[in-house]
Amino acid sequence: MDQQVDPHDCCTPGGAGRRDFDLAVIGAGSAGFSAAITAAEGGKRVALIGHGTIGGTCVNVGCVPSKTMIRAAEAVHGAKAAQRFPGLQGEAQVDDWAALVAAKDDLVATLRQKKYADLLPGYETITYIDEGPARLAKSGVEVGGRKITASKVIIATGGRPAVPDIPGILDAPTLDSTSLLELDQLPESLIFLGGGYVGVELAQMMARMGTRVTIVCRSRLLPRTEPEVSEALTEILRAEGFTILDGASYVAARRDGERAGLTVTLDGTARDLTADHLVLTTGRAPNTEGLGLAEMGVETDTRGAIHVGDDMQTTKPGVFAAGDVTDRDQFVYMAANGAKLAARNAVLEGTERYDNAAMPWVVFTDPQVAGVGLTEAQARAAGHDVKTSVLTLDNVPRALAARDTRGLIKLIADRATDRLLGGVIMAPEGADSVQTLVMALKFGMTTKSLGETIFPYLTTVEGLKLAAQTFDKDVAKLSCCAG
Repeated sequence: MDQQVDPHDCCTPGGAGRRDFDLAVIGAGSAGFSAAITAAEGGKRVALIGHGTIGGTCVNVGCVPSKTMIRAAEAVHGAKAAQRFPGLQGEAQVDDWAALVAAKDDLVATLRQKKYADLLPGYETITYIDEGPARLAKSGVEVGGRKITASKVIIATGGRPAVPDIPGILDAPTLDSTSLLELDQLPESLIFLGGGYVGVELAQMMARMGTRVTIVCRSRLLPRTEPEVSEALTEILRAEGFTILDGASYVAARRDGERAGLTVTLDGTARDLTADHLVLTTGRAPNTEGLGLAEMGVETDTRGAIHVGDDMQTTKPGVFAAGDVTDRDQFVYMAANGAKLAARNAVLEGTERYDNAAMPWVVFTDPQVAGVGLTEAQARAAGHDVKTSVLTLDNVPRALAARDTRGLIKLIADRATDRLLGGVIMAPEGADSVQTLVMALKFGMTTKSLGETIFPYLTTVEGLKLAAQTFDKDVAKLSCCAG
């Protein structure tokens, strides 16, 4: 029997009939704007449908607010130019917190207006629709009680902090990465659940502002990166006064008067902890509820994240997805990149594929942790005969001159070909150095060629050259610039 085609079905390739738009984008964050702008620049008519506050996670409750507050805490901790951060005067005081939050809110509002809302009038073929939640339907997308037809749809509704499955967690005083940055007063104590990048960044920021911090995690800090980095970061944070309980199991959470209680087991022994709040940083959940995905044949994983192929198309032809709502990388720049690919493939006859082989990532602790490519474990699992080098920062002249040798550089390479497979930099300025390693991987450099490249002296990035040379020699025996 021939399949009957609904001419109004947004998910039917080649369906007949005039549609309201060439593309409907659900979600107006970084991914949504990237998709809409890409399609509009190609001359397509786009419906950009709001889902939450315009600008999405990054500018409102993610990258921008957290990084400005992390930077302020660094200034307080290092007694640096406090006047750069409104309200901060020398040593951290409890009263500074409200001023910092106000300054953060002002920055967020400014960037949300400038980089999102103010952009829309410049694109005549983009229609912004903010009439309530959207839902996929055979006729296209339903928004606020009306139907919008479109040839293709891109879902970019983002994610939110997840609530861990711990008995009593809903009764205990809890915060997440959003509500933590909205507190009226600086808390005296906090227990962070989870040792991923969000948890360690915010925990260090709060500790440097004067809060007593405990981190509880099931495995180790930054469990997806190299174990040498996890060990070094744990030592650094403990030296700053943190209590870190790694390898712990969550037993139960509770309300203890006005405070939060948490019972964990560590090495087979139960421990009861209390603090003003529990901070939930154990992961994120995709915003897929109410979209009608199952009814339209859009498959999701056990977390509810949308499955997408390398072309960013879902299991329903004509429906694409990008960003934190998918089962792909949870970084804003990868969300924007994936959305651009989705728009090109959906309505601009593109044949592009998602590629994260040379995707950099950064954890904004102090020292920063940044990496790209495969870890040693991943490289071995992929079948490579692996060789590695680990260089501590006391071998890097920049670190010695700055009197800050906290950190290390680890490189991973294929023994047979000498080709670089990945690496991680843990250094106070590591984030600004990782892009050199990205380019080395992108263009297939070997450790030998990286070690023979000229780098400027007294820079953190020079450590990459020294780490590459460490595969074959003891760089401690070289004079300055002798390599």
